[in-house]
Amino acid sequence: MSSSNLSFLQKPYSRGLDFSRLIDLVKARPKQRLTDFPSIPDLQEMLISEDPRLNIRLWEDTREKLIGFTLLEDYKTWAFLVMEVASASPARVIEQQMIDWGEEIVRNTSRERHSPFPMEVHVNADNREQIASLESLGFERVPGGVLSLSRSLAEPIPDPGLPPGFVIRPSAGEQEAEEWVRLHRLAWGTENMTVAARRSMLQTPFYDPSLDLVAVAPDGSLAAYCVCWFSAEENSLTGRKNGYTDPIATHPAYQRRGLATALILTGLQLLKARGLETARMGTARENLGMLHTAEGAGFRIESETLWYSKTISAA
Repeated sequence: MSSSNLSFLQKPYSRGLDFSRLIDLVKARPKQRLTDFPSIPDLQEMLISEDPRLNIRLWEDTREKLIGFTLLEDYKTWAFLVMEVASASPARVIEQQMIDWGEEIVRNTSRERHSPFPMEVHVNADNREQIASLESLGFERVPGGVLSLSRSLAEPIPDPGLPPGFVIRPSAGEQEAEEWVRLHRLAWGTENMTVAARRSMLQTPFYDPSLDLVAVAPDGSLAAYCVCWFSAEENSLTGRKNGYTDPIATHPAYQRRGLATALILTGLQLLKARGLETARMGTARENLGMLHTAEGAGFRIESETLWYSKTISAA
């Protein structure tokens, strides 16, 4: 059957009926792609959240078999499009439909806000096929990107050093969710993080409160955090023993005091104690401070995710 004759059905996402279907589609990826974004933990966190900024669409074949899904997040000044297509499906044809769907939503947003609106897609730097597809669909590479780093936990882990008066402890979770979000917003200069999103992090199946670390200033306020975690489910599918030491953030008033390094090193010790063999983390390419901190803690660049964007206008 030619691609022009292929028929796909679109339907909205049903939280109760479709949650496990989306997770299962990601599980069915080739093993080497299982940790690509959105990974199983990424998707679990996104789907648990009831963030109204997230729009989800499903693609099925004529037998109602799920063959792909699309996530579109609205960040007020830009939109983020995630596309997932089953490996045995005609990805190029389905991606075109997914982008058309995303463009229509973004076009309406552009019309409401009286301004052109960029729609962004992230893609692994080594995925030449998808990059070529995006470029043929009008996307252009934009500055920035995300670096994925890793380090062996078999290598020596230095003892964390903290400035006098600071302590590291597990987060109090829900009790300090609002303060944690305030810290995040100040550290990153953005309001993208919400209390609802923080709560969704606490509800994921891989969340371990003893690995959710905060550095506390002498006055008792939160000075920095590092959310460490691992997914036993993901590790069983990849055959690896990976743990993660991100996201990380430090309050502007306490930056350049070694708090992020101390949190990372504490997290590495905890992950190693749980039998994990490799620690991974990600950071924006332009975040030179975080990159320097990660490399100082023994991390090395493993791969890169590129950013592609297409500006949508109301016309």
